[in-house]
Amino acid sequence: MLFLLFELDGDRYALDAADIVEVQALTAAKAIPGAPAWVAGLMERHGEPVPVIDLAQLALGRPSQQWRSTRLVFVRYGDTHDGRDAPERVIGLIVERATQTRRIERERFADSGIATPHARWLGPVVSDEFGMIQWIDVQQMLDDDVKTLLFPQPESHTT
Repeated sequence: MLFLLFELDGDRYALDAADIVEVQALTAAKAIPGAPAWVAGLMERHGEPVPVIDLAQLALGRPSQQWRSTRLVFVRYGDTHDGRDAPERVIGLIVERATQTRRIERERFADSGIATPHARWLGPVVSDEFGMIQWIDVQQMLDDDVKTLLFPQPESHTT
């Protein structure tokens, strides 16, 4: 499998390239008042609004650094709601030091052994010559409250 690697405060993380739609240089997002601090805002992509998550804010409680290697990564986000498949959406992720890709076999990843109920998106880990890499599970990133905020369901009217 191919992964995009990035860093947060020296720790390395990986996004499955199969989930990635596009990678861009970072540009400003429109703020969403009332959203959690780690919801950086909205970007327009091909005429459609796309919610953007700041991974440094989510993981470390601080905004992403504006490095030359900080990127906006658009990823597929599919969800199930009430047991039914919801349409696939795209969300943006702000990631720091996204400078390389790496092929890593799925079987090499192992459970970290640490439960992270408030960070379900932290997946298994693998080691290489430079240390550990943790797989980010994009599909586990948004809790129900944030999904409702970012992807409101159309109101149904009964007559």
